[in-house]
Amino acid sequence: MSYIDGFVIAVPNKNQQQFIHHARQVDSAFIDHGATRVVECWGADVPKGKTTDFQGAVAAQDGETVAFSWIEWPDKATRDEVMGQMDDMGKTDERFDPAKHPMPFDGKRMIYGGFEPIVEQGSEATDSYVQGFVLPVPAGKREDYRKLAEDAWVMFKDYGALRVVEAWGDDVPEGKVTDFRRAVKAGPDEKVVFSFMEWPSREVCDAAHDKMIKDDRMKPPEGMDWPFDAQRMIFGGFNRIVTLEK
Repeated sequence: MSYIDGFVIAVPNKNQQQFIHHARQVDSAFIDHGATRVVECWGADVPKGKTTDFQGAVAAQDGETVAFSWIEWPDKATRDEVMGQMDDMGKTDERFDPAKHPMPFDGKRMIYGGFEPIVEQGSEATDSYVQGFVLPVPAGKREDYRKLAEDAWVMFKDYGALRVVEAWGDDVPEGKVTDFRRAVKAGPDEKVVFSFMEWPSREVCDAAHDKMIKDDRMKPPEGMDWPFDAQRMIFGGFNRIVTLEK
């Protein structure tokens, strides 16, 4: 079963090209060490929210853009093996050496974690516009959420979506400055879901949104409430700037 590492990063606008260069270097190492796909996305339509948002998730400052990224692995075992060897690989693979490839962003504000996919539908695209989501879901509502997301794919596909992945928090560490749990104000009985949806273009995505808000399928089934607090879900639209695949 596949496995996802998710990341959200605040990057100074002036460092976009350095970010792309750095990502290509580091991401190629992940591919060489067993990852199947790495995607780096740059914020294009990232609204501010009343309760939570992507900017607050990484304490983004004026002059910074939110980047949304993920690594796809063939399974958790491969991912854990690579992540467990990061210190050693930093000494043997210069692409992981921060002295030779310094991060063009504040790593202390980067949020990251490992996630188990519970819904995977559609097909990967060579290029796409990406919608990214992070939300808190009660641990006991996992199956309710999975079924809701699985059923919703039919509607998203009808409106042109190419792929959706919904991934359940598995290895989501606490950070000193920022982390995924704080990003969505997750309670002790809640798990964090990292999700992304790929579209052919922003135009197709935006047109679908205008239609979906009028579609009855956007409502939960009769007699069922949403299995999460939508007020704390963070979301945005992103342009892909780096994609590496095995």
